[in-house]
Amino acid sequence: MADKRRVEKAIKMATDAHEGQYRKSGDAYISHPLAVMKIVEDWGMDEDTIIAAVLHDTVEDTDVTLDDIKKEFGEQVAFLVDGVTKLSNARSGMRDIDTYLPETKDNLLRLLIAMGADIRVLIIKLADRLHNLRTLSALPPEKQRKIAKESLEVFAPLADRLNMGRLRVEMADIAFSYVNPARFRKLQELIEEYNKSAATALKKVRKEVAEALGREKIKFTIDGRVKSVYSLHKKLAKHNQNMGEIYDLTALRVIVNDITDCYLALGVIHSLYTPMSGRIKDYIAVPKQNGYQSIHTTVITKDKRIIEFQIRTKEMHEYAERGLAASFYYNEQKLTENYRTGKIQHLPTSLLWITELQNTAAKLRTGKKVDMRKLKLNLFADKIFVYTPKGDIIDLPKGALPLDFAYRLHSEIGEHVSGVKINGKMSNLNKKLEHGDVVEILTSKKQTAKESWFDKIFTSHARQKLRQQLSKKWNG
Repeated sequence: MADKRRVEKAIKMATDAHEGQYRKSGDAYISHPLAVMKIVEDWGMDEDTIIAAVLHDTVEDTDVTLDDIKKEFGEQVAFLVDGVTKLSNARSGMRDIDTYLPETKDNLLRLLIAMGADIRVLIIKLADRLHNLRTLSALPPEKQRKIAKESLEVFAPLADRLNMGRLRVEMADIAFSYVNPARFRKLQELIEEYNKSAATALKKVRKEVAEALGREKIKFTIDGRVKSVYSLHKKLAKHNQNMGEIYDLTALRVIVNDITDCYLALGVIHSLYTPMSGRIKDYIAVPKQNGYQSIHTTVITKDKRIIEFQIRTKEMHEYAERGLAASFYYNEQKLTENYRTGKIQHLPTSLLWITELQNTAAKLRTGKKVDMRKLKLNLFADKIFVYTPKGDIIDLPKGALPLDFAYRLHSEIGEHVSGVKINGKMSNLNKKLEHGDVVEILTSKKQTAKESWFDKIFTSHARQKLRQQLSKKWNG
């Protein structure tokens, strides 16, 4: 439970600091940090995160300093506010999302994750973006579109990466309604029409499944899930706009107590209806990359309707809806050995960071002392992000050299490298690149690939391209 007096003290500091500042809507600026604070509070975040959320814009936009925050609220709150400020600074001056190279759009997401050294920094940033989207109507159309596109291509995928499904859906749908309003309205109407026509059939199926599960003494709840507008838009693009190929416009979720019941429920559903071949996905045995777990099956009912079922435990459902933020909400009882091993017991080694973050976050929520390093995100610890002079972001492994960068841009650029400037100064091809470097490759048509360049290359990609060019040169 958050210390009310400490939170109220933070609200007063933020209110005083933002005095006289207003949003484009005309509302007092403090309405924004208060809304962001309410969002992270609703997500069940810990006290330090709630306080950092209401103070998240103070260092950037007011006279309040990090030292002021550290003095009043401690090192952790100051660290979180500093993290959010650094994220904002890293993104300041970014161009319109459409002007970036395709891989840079992905790397903007990676950069946010890499810079958000603590999971809570990213969660505050996502709450900040969500409120900005909810109040987007106050901005001029050009700004609306820019923020909406960036939200679709960077922030909604970030929410997905943290498996915050409910947030991803809301962000993507609001953003899409500004990016392509006509398409949004058309698909929204289509979903509404489908739901009206399917309502009676779904009610009947729910009743049949509930009775069958009851006979097997399986404790369960069933609810419905309607596909979001933006998800439908993306899926239709994959299937040449053919609605007949979309089987999961409405899905029924069966939520049970444990993993064994998930598979028992699957058997019950398959005994009632015909499962569609190739449409059973076991994300419990093999979770998605973000830790999402559930069994999906698509069946054909007796009256020839196609319906998708999602079967999961309560914990899996909570995680699917709120992702890593949900981990801060779990209570003391959920920290048992049984919980830790039972919740996502099948996660491969590459996903163990999810388990660690969940357990650490749950301890933090209950006020236990934790090793704060457990909340560090090391998803891209082996990566560096460097910039072209135009501001595009290229990710490379640590240890990469200028020729690696050149060959990542284009094999022809790599072939004709005559020199390199790093951060505006001439450098040499043996210089290891560092995170944040601005790298300008100088080229000359007179210069061609050399065998000696193998000593100046770190990545297998560049090595392969150089080998191909040398082979062509020798055999041509």
